[in-house]
Amino acid sequence: MSPGFPSGTVGARLDDVIEDVVRSADRLAAAAAGLSEAGVRAPSGLPEWTRGQVLAHVAYSADAYTWLLELARTGREPGPRADPGRVARDAVLPAEPLAERLRASLGRFTDGARALPAPAWERLVPALAGWRHPAWYLLLRGLRELETHHLDLGVGYGTERWPHRYVRWALDDTLTTLGARRFPLTAVTAVDLSRRWTVSAEGPAVSGEGHRLLGWLTGRLPANGLRTSSALPTPPPWPQPPLPGWGRVGDDR
Repeated sequence: MSPGFPSGTVGARLDDVIEDVVRSADRLAAAAAGLSEAGVRAPSGLPEWTRGQVLAHVAYSADAYTWLLELARTGREPGPRADPGRVARDAVLPAEPLAERLRASLGRFTDGARALPAPAWERLVPALAGWRHPAWYLLLRGLRELETHHLDLGVGYGTERWPHRYVRWALDDTLTTLGARRFPLTAVTAVDLSRRWTVSAEGPAVSGEGHRLLGWLTGRLPANGLRTSSALPTPPPWPQPPLPGWGRVGDDR
């Protein structure tokens, strides 16, 4: 397997990040298994989404990532792409089958990642939104999906429980993208991570714990508790396509 991600991406080996994804998947699957029927039908932290809808969405995303891993492995589409309509159908499953559905989908994704040969990690695969990225970025997308939606589930998993490696990468990824889009924020400092990012030439500076900064940038936490020189701008919808980009589907550059 490849010895690691490109320099500066996450500062870790692929094997380490795969295991981060496995642990994150296990945590979410355990939380899902602990929900009652009423708990699955209860509102989540996402407006107008039940917990069942959050879990079904994560299962569908894992299926989509597994499909892309197989595309990277063989260079051929492995049958039809995962059906988004399954989200609505699976969201109304009883609690136990829904938890089993989630665990099976996450298991296929992590098993596929562990088995992917080294050369395949560099192959470009198409995101559903139309942009391309190397297969290794699927691990980071998957980790983001798991950690963010575990928080959204509303079962007591707060941003303070997000792993430090995930927070560092997600802040790097998000702030690099915002900087390229000239988001009006001069500097961001994660005091607990000893990290500082320069984002733009104008706007306020902000500092705080890394998980709180990421919670604010992702629209999951208010800016309360962050230190800033003036009123903070409203972050754009998250996540944005990554930068530097690898091109769009059909772009041969």
